[in-house]
Amino acid sequence: MIRLVVTLLALSLPGIARADALTGPTVQQATNWTAIGMFAAFAALTLAITRWAARRTRTAADFYTAGGGITGFQNGLAIAGDFMSAASFLGISAQIFKDGFDGLIYSIGFLVGWPIILFLMAERVRNLGRYTFADVASFRFAQTPVRSFAAVSTLVVVLFYLIAQMVGAGQLIKLLFGLRYEYAVVIVGVLMTLYVLFGGMTATTWVQIIKAVLLLGSASFMAAMVLARYGFSPEAMFADAVAVKTMLATRAGETAAVAQAAGRSIMGPGNFIKDPVSALSFGMALMFGTAGLPHILMRFFTVPDAGAARSSVLWATGWIGYFYLLTFIIGFGAIVMVATDPRYLDGAGALIGGGNMAAIHLAHAVGGNLFLGFISAVAFATILAVVAGLTLSGASAVSHDLYATVVRKGQADSAAELRVSRRTVLVLAVAAIALGILFEKQNVAFMVSLAFAVAASGNFPVLLLSLLWRGATTRGLVAGGCLGLGLALVLTILSPAVWVAVLSHAEPVFPFSSPTIFSMPLAFLTIWLVSVTDRSARGIVDRSGYDAQRVRAETGIGADQASSH
Repeated sequence: MIRLVVTLLALSLPGIARADALTGPTVQQATNWTAIGMFAAFAALTLAITRWAARRTRTAADFYTAGGGITGFQNGLAIAGDFMSAASFLGISAQIFKDGFDGLIYSIGFLVGWPIILFLMAERVRNLGRYTFADVASFRFAQTPVRSFAAVSTLVVVLFYLIAQMVGAGQLIKLLFGLRYEYAVVIVGVLMTLYVLFGGMTATTWVQIIKAVLLLGSASFMAAMVLARYGFSPEAMFADAVAVKTMLATRAGETAAVAQAAGRSIMGPGNFIKDPVSALSFGMALMFGTAGLPHILMRFFTVPDAGAARSSVLWATGWIGYFYLLTFIIGFGAIVMVATDPRYLDGAGALIGGGNMAAIHLAHAVGGNLFLGFISAVAFATILAVVAGLTLSGASAVSHDLYATVVRKGQADSAAELRVSRRTVLVLAVAAIALGILFEKQNVAFMVSLAFAVAASGNFPVLLLSLLWRGATTRGLVAGGCLGLGLALVLTILSPAVWVAVLSHAEPVFPFSSPTIFSMPLAFLTIWLVSVTDRSARGIVDRSGYDAQRVRAETGIGADQASSH
């Protein structure tokens, strides 16, 4: 496999000239052999981990949850590695580079969802589930309808999330290697498939842990180098960023007053989120979507007990919060050190490689070719770790929720379930590659926010009310979940992000960038309304099972026996 990747790179490396819709004129990209060497070293290391993990992956439990043998500290790092994706590192810093203070909405929104998971979900999810979040949502309800909805919702969220990772990977490799974008996306898809296909959750977890340590260390170094330039005074850095933006506006032909206003605007809201409805909707998506991400919820089944699940969230919240503080410094650092440096600009004055590459160019500005190669390899590791976790989550939804439980009615053996899961991995890899190519021009952080909107509208209401409300019924959960999921998906397609930016229509049908403020409350309302009017025999059974579920969720009695089956 390593030979295959190196061969694909070698065929396309020698100074390819390319025309890019993101960068404007054709740019001749020099080969960065330092980056190539570090990429190859990381690929070799992770493939070695996959080979080691493959020897320990014999059962469905090994494949989906690493046999439940990951410690709380290890899982916290792995969750952080899963969550600190290309959207976090490349996308948030790019948004701050473009709009300044407004980009901080990503950092805050992504982070504040974690207390919800810690206090309301982590322990209950670990005690009630086995492999997927559908195990939790369907615990006392009819299995077929709830699991069918959960599997479809998981796949939709996974595909949206995968798009962002594939776009980030493609742009990164294209920038550094002079490789065609399509080839870069294919390489990532192939490596991702190998990790999941053979190593399962064990390999994915250790790739995520290694990547988290590398990313935290390298982001800390970048932020320290930026602040050192200003005597570790953030105020001085912000003042310089305002001056740079003012100068750029003046160069663009703006009057002095307009240019000064443009410079000052990066220190306040309004550049990215333009109206209150969009701000509320966007914030809701980031905050509540976190608690509905299937690949994050799945990580709670890799630890031995509920205490370790809580510990995982505490560790993850600390690492993630620290990292998001660093992205704010990195974004502003890119403004002051990259935005006016001709080494990083094309003939039209735009950033080479597009806005998503702001952090990568900053790495070169603070550490030269050596650090550029290292941070590029880390960013690549970031993407590979996240897409592996996402793919595993999608595969488990199809094999465990649909095939084993819905189609085979719980009678599928472990070997058959694993076969279906591995075939699903191949299908998801092809879909991820195709969608990554289609959405090449999108900001990766924004693409992830669309996945969060779908998770907040479909998964979160179903999971929360199934855990905490006695009155929830199968009919209510399925009706509300499907309505929230469907409305979020339709409004997302009709929004400016897809209808205009991807499908090239002149005006969006739905004027707001995020649908969550409409779709999530409607999902909750529908679950409540349908459940309270449900007088069916199934509804009575659903409500009567709440006490048993609550005992299991709060105490963990019976969880160990269920996990060992």
